[in-house]
Amino acid sequence: MLDLSRELGFRFDNSYARDLPGCYAPATAAPAPAPRLIALNHDLAAELGLNAAALDSPVGAEIFSGNYAPPGAAPLAQAYAGHQFGHFVPQLGDGRALLLGEVINANGQRRDIQFKGSGRTPFSRGGDGKAALGPVLREYILGEAMHALGVPTTRALAATATGESVYRESPLPGAVLTRVAASHIRVGTFQFFAARGDTAKLKLLADYTIARHYPHLAAEPNPYLALLAAVARRQAALIARWMHVGFIHGVMNTDNMAISGETIDYGPCAFLDSYHPATVFSSIDHRGRYAYGQQPPIARWNLTRFAETLLPLIAADPQDAIAPATAVLETFSDDYEAAWLAGMRSKLGLLDAPATGDLALANGFLALLENQSIDYTQAFRTLSAAALGEDAPLRALFPDPAPYHSWAPAWRARIVDPPASARAMDAVNPIYIPRNHLVEAALSAAVDHNDLAPFQALLAVLAQPFTARPGLESYTEAAPRGSAPYRTFCGT
Repeated sequence: MLDLSRELGFRFDNSYARDLPGCYAPATAAPAPAPRLIALNHDLAAELGLNAAALDSPVGAEIFSGNYAPPGAAPLAQAYAGHQFGHFVPQLGDGRALLLGEVINANGQRRDIQFKGSGRTPFSRGGDGKAALGPVLREYILGEAMHALGVPTTRALAATATGESVYRESPLPGAVLTRVAASHIRVGTFQFFAARGDTAKLKLLADYTIARHYPHLAAEPNPYLALLAAVARRQAALIARWMHVGFIHGVMNTDNMAISGETIDYGPCAFLDSYHPATVFSSIDHRGRYAYGQQPPIARWNLTRFAETLLPLIAADPQDAIAPATAVLETFSDDYEAAWLAGMRSKLGLLDAPATGDLALANGFLALLENQSIDYTQAFRTLSAAALGEDAPLRALFPDPAPYHSWAPAWRARIVDPPASARAMDAVNPIYIPRNHLVEAALSAAVDHNDLAPFQALLAVLAQPFTARPGLESYTEAAPRGSAPYRTFCGT
C-alpha cells in the first residue's frame, strides 16, 4: 500500500478541466508493473512547491509512473487537431499523454504537470500510448539544456522506468516522462474546434487562453486579433532563440506549436554541428520541410493556420477579419528579423548602437561557417578570444583561414570595448550544448547497459552551458570525423 504519510506538496487547481468542458477526455494511466524513478528534477520540484525529498522515493516512482494519482489530480487527455508535414488531420489529441493537473508555482505562475508515455487514451488511434526509455531521456536532456540556454521550453520533472517492455522494431524498456509547461494549448487545439465549425467552443478556448497567458489583452478593442499578434510576437522571439543556439526542432507541425511561446514536443530534434541552413536530422523529413533554415517561414505558416481559426472571432463576418489578420501576420517577418539580429549582435559582441552594416557582418560570418563546414557552436564561442586579439583557436577551425581574415577587420572595427565584448559574448555563446553524439552515447548507455552515469553527467554539464570548467573538454568537441550522418526518430 502506498505510504502517503509525508506531505508531497501537490496543490492542484485544474482550470482546464474545470473551465473547458468538451475540450478533453478524462483518462487514466496504464499500470506500471515495476516502476523505478530514474531522475527527479529537484530544483523544478521545489519551484512547483513539491516536496522533492519525499518524491525522490518509491512513492515518487508510483506517482510519476501513473500508478497513483495524488489527491486533487484530474487526469485528462486534451483534444487537438493539426497539420502534420502540411497535411491536415482533424483529430489527433493526446494519444500518449495525460495532463495530471495544474499547480501554481513559487512565482505565482500556473503550470501544467503532464505525463508522456503513460498508456492509451481515447485519442490513441490504435497506438499503445507508451514510450521507450531512450526518447524519454532525450526529451529530459534536450528540455533541460534549452532551459539552461535561456530558451522558453517545457521542462522535465521526472523520468520513470515502468518495468515493462514496449514494442517498436524490437522490445525496448518502457518509461514515462513527467513534464511541466505553461500550458499544452497548441495551434492544433484551436484547429480542432475550427474544423468542426464549433465557434462557441472556439471562443471559450480563446477566452481561456487570453485569461491564462495574455490577461492584459482582455481590455483590447478586439482581444482575438490582439491574441494573434501576441502569439506571433512570442513565436518570432522563440524561433530567433532556436536559430541563435543552433537548435532544430525537427517536426514543426501545428500541433507542436504552443500558444504560450514555449518549445514543446522534443521528438527528432537535434543541434547543429557544422553550420548549414539546409541541415535536417529527422529521418522522416525527406524534403527538408523542417530544416534549420526553414524554421522561421514554417513558424509563419503555422501562425497563418492559427489566424484562420480566429477569423470568426475577430469579426462577425469572417471575410471582414482576413485583412486585419493578414496585416498582423505580415509583421512576423520584421519581428523575427529584429529579434534574430539583436541576438546575433550579442553573439558577435556588438555592444554599441546598431549600425547599418551589422546584418551584413552577421551574414558574412555565417557564410564563412557554411562555406567551410565549420562547427557552429565552437566558432561563436572562440570569437570572444578573437575579440581580445587571440584568434588562433578560431583560425584553427578553418581549413582555409583567408576568408576569415578578410571578414575580421570590419568586425574588429565594430568592437569598441574588447574586454566587455568578450565577457558579453561568453554569456550568450555556449561552450556546452547537447551535442548529438554525446546524447546518443548517454541514451545507448542507459538503454543498452542500464548505465545512467553518462546521462547524469551530461545533465550536470549542460546545466551550466556558458561556464568553462576544467576536465570537460570532451563535451566541447564536435562529432568524430568520419561519423555517419546523424539521424533522429520520432520515438516517443
